[in-house]
Amino acid sequence: MSVPVVYFVIPCYNEEQVLPETVKRLTEKLHAMISAGLADPKSRMLFVDDGSRDGTWRMISEFCDANKLVSGIKLAHNRGHQNALLAGLMTARELADCAVSLDADLQDDVDVLDEFVKKYLEGCDVVYGVRNKRDTDTAFKRMTALGFYRFMAVLGVDVVYNHADYRLMSRRALDALSEYREVNLFLRGLVPLIGYRSAVVTYDRHERFAGESKYPLKKMLAFAVDGITSFSVKPLKLIFHLGVLVSLIGFVGTVWAGIAHFAAGWAGWLAAFWSLWLLGGLILLGMGVVGTYLGKIYAEVKARPRYKIEEFKK
Repeated sequence: MSVPVVYFVIPCYNEEQVLPETVKRLTEKLHAMISAGLADPKSRMLFVDDGSRDGTWRMISEFCDANKLVSGIKLAHNRGHQNALLAGLMTARELADCAVSLDADLQDDVDVLDEFVKKYLEGCDVVYGVRNKRDTDTAFKRMTALGFYRFMAVLGVDVVYNHADYRLMSRRALDALSEYREVNLFLRGLVPLIGYRSAVVTYDRHERFAGESKYPLKKMLAFAVDGITSFSVKPLKLIFHLGVLVSLIGFVGTVWAGIAHFAAGWAGWLAAFWSLWLLGGLILLGMGVVGTYLGKIYAEVKARPRYKIEEFKK
């Protein structure tokens, strides 16, 4: 296999604090890979500005003018991490033999990029970056992450454990990804569906170099819900089974309340009051789950563009 053109795709949202160091380290890494024969001199870093409110795009533009290895895309407005990443990957698909997606915060270990490309040269279309451990996370984040992966497995969703969006994809894999047209994007679940030959490269995740996390608890929960509802209908089946169970409990409770009332003279209003609140809560929960699926169907049926590229600096 000839020396590949490699594109690093880096989605950015308000990353002006970390961008200079990111460009510096990736430039050094790309030069080293070119010298080692792992990357063609046409290889590039492709930064995708996802509607940042700070000076991120201005800095990307300046780096494009000063550094021939830097390219930039400016989205017309904020579309979220997954859409920004997809925009970069679909742009790189036309220009590169393979593309590596990574975050701008330097938490992904760039030293293993050589291993990614070596796996690609061995014939792998997808190479997953998988964390060795989660020591840099808080205890709460470790617990919730473990629960998320286990819950996804229970629901039958094929995701790679401890893998985020640090991965290499060949042009053939990117072509396959382009055929998935859903608006509700969850790339961690989509990429394994492609089914081409894959490999895993483990690495140690670092602390964020600067700035703030773009995934606070609220966004993490929304992301988890998106992943679950985009790839499994089991929550809907669980509602059915829960309804059967509650009906049985309600029947038994009614019989018990009747016996208690007529045999012991005990008022059954407390049991009725409790069961009413329980049933009301479960109904609202079921409506919420069904509503989430309906909302996703609504978005898919409208089929609006997932992103719009306002400017592309090569």
